[in-house]
Amino acid sequence: MDPIYLRVDSASVLIDVSSGEPSVLHWGADLGATLPDLSALGSGGMPVPHSALDTPVVLGLLPQASSGWRGRPGLRGSAGTQGAAGTGFSARLSLTGMRATGTSAILTQEDAELGLTVVSELNLHDGGLLEIRHTLTNDGTTDYALEELAAVLPIGPDGTEILDLTGRWCRERHPQRRPVQQGTWLRSGRHGRTGHDSALLLAVGSAGFGNRQGKVWAAHFAWSGNHQAYVEGLADGRTVIGAAELLGSGEVLLTPGQSYATPPLFAAYSDRGLDGISEAFYAWFRARGHHPSSPRPVVVNTWEAVYFNHDLDVLTELAASAAELGAERFVLDDGWFRHRRDDHAGLGDWYVDADIWPDGLGPLIEAVTSRGMEFGLWVEPEMINSDSDTARAHPDWIAGPAAARAEPAGQAEPADGVETAAWSRPEQTHRLPLEWRHQQVLDLVNPEAWQYIYDRMDALLTAHPIAYLKWDQNRDLLEMGHADRPSVHEQTLAAYRLFDALRAAHPTVEIESCSSGGARVDLGILERTDRIWASDCNDALERQTIQRWTGIVVPPELVGSHIGPTTSHTTARTHELSFRAITALFGHFGLEWDIRTVAGAERDELRGFIALYKRFRPLIHGGRMVRADLPDPSLLLHGVVAGDATEALFALVAVSTSYAEQTGRVCVPGLAAERNYRVDLIYPMRGGTFTQAAPPAWVADGVRASGQFLAEVGLPMPILNPEHAILLHFSAP
Repeated sequence: MDPIYLRVDSASVLIDVSSGEPSVLHWGADLGATLPDLSALGSGGMPVPHSALDTPVVLGLLPQASSGWRGRPGLRGSAGTQGAAGTGFSARLSLTGMRATGTSAILTQEDAELGLTVVSELNLHDGGLLEIRHTLTNDGTTDYALEELAAVLPIGPDGTEILDLTGRWCRERHPQRRPVQQGTWLRSGRHGRTGHDSALLLAVGSAGFGNRQGKVWAAHFAWSGNHQAYVEGLADGRTVIGAAELLGSGEVLLTPGQSYATPPLFAAYSDRGLDGISEAFYAWFRARGHHPSSPRPVVVNTWEAVYFNHDLDVLTELAASAAELGAERFVLDDGWFRHRRDDHAGLGDWYVDADIWPDGLGPLIEAVTSRGMEFGLWVEPEMINSDSDTARAHPDWIAGPAAARAEPAGQAEPADGVETAAWSRPEQTHRLPLEWRHQQVLDLVNPEAWQYIYDRMDALLTAHPIAYLKWDQNRDLLEMGHADRPSVHEQTLAAYRLFDALRAAHPTVEIESCSSGGARVDLGILERTDRIWASDCNDALERQTIQRWTGIVVPPELVGSHIGPTTSHTTARTHELSFRAITALFGHFGLEWDIRTVAGAERDELRGFIALYKRFRPLIHGGRMVRADLPDPSLLLHGVVAGDATEALFALVAVSTSYAEQTGRVCVPGLAAERNYRVDLIYPMRGGTFTQAAPPAWVADGVRASGQFLAEVGLPMPILNPEHAILLHFSAP
């Protein structure tokens, strides 16, 4: 049979089917229009070593021991009555059908003896992003207990170094590197959500690969629940990258006729370093039919301005101050609903608190919308406080390791379900997980709990002109269970259904995914939301790294990035407005600060910067991201270049003191070599940013130079104080 060859301008996938088992022979650079004869170069042409199987080992699309693969298998499970362990544990899948076009393929493999069918879909999108999904169906007569179904791809022989990300709360997505060696580098996420320490992107590249140089193969698993991703180096010299949902014991049991579909694996190849990987992801995001198309509004969020201290007069003053500065969206954060004076109580009671808001939210919404801004609201629908009317009425709605068996006791439940706390709390007979921020997880797998939350969110969106939801999720889903079985898988799908149903009912409402900051950043949630909150940390120095590595996958228009107070709430660092503003610029820009206190020259500067964001947001949110490889680790240079290369905006950032007494020349990559650019320093113009007797001569009046000159010779740059930045504009006819 002829091989399957998927091809776009920047990448290709070659699948050899001659052995009767589909094998990805190549994933990487475009191989051109003409392929050689694969009879000697395909999977069957590999050498056979001594003390080994007597035939070449095929690395299948789903690697399996029945084909001699000694690494991690693509499919693990067992068949038998009620999934009896050890019965039918090793599948022998073989190709029974395939359909292919120039950029997509559907392959069917079956094991008739076990009664298993796997349909694999591969799509090579414009821009080079490869998407893989598998669907497993139990066509047998007994149950099949699924343990793992993975997407696996080969890495080219130049792939010798691993890069992935890790982190914690307020320090998400920091890089780490190690060599590829024999064995498995496994990153598992057991948070019940993506996790602050999520790898986000698992990449393998040529030695020393960087932002703009080297070959890179990289993958992202688009799932918001438990997951694992790995790089495996085998003794036979092959290296693979793979990912799968991390299933709990007995979590997925397929009865005859049932199917399980994997979340998609997205994978990209670049021969131009990590920036090429980002280009592939950005192209996919921006080609989506539901990708945000309107200008991303300037957001003012109330959290670090007022916290839980909600007062109509104060918030109205804040809204007036925001509108005067040029804000376009005003978001009321946590504290507006019943019993919510701090984070100990109220989650689940999604009714406006009449004690704080005797006239409802209407007066504040009117104060916001009458000033030309959209109104947004914070919610956390997936969580519940034990101290809430909802928990008292429905203890069985709290997810845990064992099912609740207590029936609500005391007075009859009111008609609206949780309208009052005037009944006695039912006895809690099942053990609950440890609390996190004084809260538990609402069991959305329970249809009644799901419907209650949907109805409350729908009622809020129907009753008020709410344009935006800041949707939070503030704890890990540890010991997540429903009906005595692990339920992270079903909880994640139920949460997805909740997003989907509310978006269908209210298609104009935008949603932000926040999860203790950046603990749910993945393409699964971003299929249902319009931006993510990258971190609860607004410290500009921390944000430089957080946003740089979030942006390796997620384009800036989807990454919430706010100017926080002068002194950071989370780190106590103090930064000038210019550093905070330039950092926030390269994302979906906003403010999280009591801006009523900003006056005089600082207020004029802030107002001017908001106008600067509005001027450049089409470029920032539609251009090509460029990150330079600089020899001085104290400096970062990053920017955005327009698609036609007529304009660019770059930030030069000093993250620490330098070993050198002056910055010297900094090369600016990514511009069109033949174009002649005018270069201007546009922000800030104050000398306090610099630490020199005199800045470079060009700073005062700008300069002209070709893209080739700027990339090879570079610009003599001002000497920056640590934790300062400058903004450079490049324009060409």
